[in-house]
Amino acid sequence: MQVASPLDEPVEGRIERVGDLVAGLTDVDLVVLPELWAPGYFAFDRYDELAQHLDGPLLSTIRGWARAIGAHLHAGSVLERDPTGRLHNTAVLVDPTGEVLLDYRKIHVFGYQSLESKLLSAGQRADVADTAIGQVGMTTCYDLRFPELYRHLVDQGAELVIVPAAWPAARLEHWKLFTRTRAVENQVFLLACNAVGKQGDVELAGHSVVVDPWGRVLAEAGSGEEVLYTEIDRATVTEIRHEFPVLQDRRLRNQAAFG
Repeated sequence: MQVASPLDEPVEGRIERVGDLVAGLTDVDLVVLPELWAPGYFAFDRYDELAQHLDGPLLSTIRGWARAIGAHLHAGSVLERDPTGRLHNTAVLVDPTGEVLLDYRKIHVFGYQSLESKLLSAGQRADVADTAIGQVGMTTCYDLRFPELYRHLVDQGAELVIVPAAWPAARLEHWKLFTRTRAVENQVFLLACNAVGKQGDVELAGHSVVVDPWGRVLAEAGSGEEVLYTEIDRATVTEIRHEFPVLQDRRLRNQAAFG
């Protein structure tokens, strides 16, 4: 679900609006939201004010949404304040009972024309969760430019990678390229959910996309606020990896391979 997060919209109103959108989703297994959709990615001057612990009110609300619709809900990402007081851009996956299955603190915080790398601390790990919808890994936005992170997730068994983002329209062609490339080179489903609308001087690209392990685009949104639906069959991952076993032919997994 790609949603607009303009900086002139009250955060409380945006959360209520997105909650209404989520409540209208029935008979789905997974809902995905964009990166920092609640505060707005470019609300740098409010990061400290709006950051919460993961047991805070925003994530509690999101967990309630998952319970209400009986589906897995990827919260996009939230501004997390950790126990030491540091801030993180943290993606969270919640199951249909409202339990947190997986969290991921963005490893590659962004610095180009952005204050993210100055205000937020980088994450140190990326894990895969065994869920009812498959082996799920997560990355966030700028991480798309770092293929080694996706290999790390595949080595842990990832079949599906979820990518919330606030990707600018100025680099839309990069978004389209990287989402397909990360899917096909790792033979995974890639679900990338981008924000839309204008935040300050930056127009966000939208074009949320679902790509299968063969690099085929199964569904793609436009540039406006939209709920994008598609069906995926996790058996496709096994079938494609068996038919075209490229991952088995990797030679440079560790330093010994260079010997």
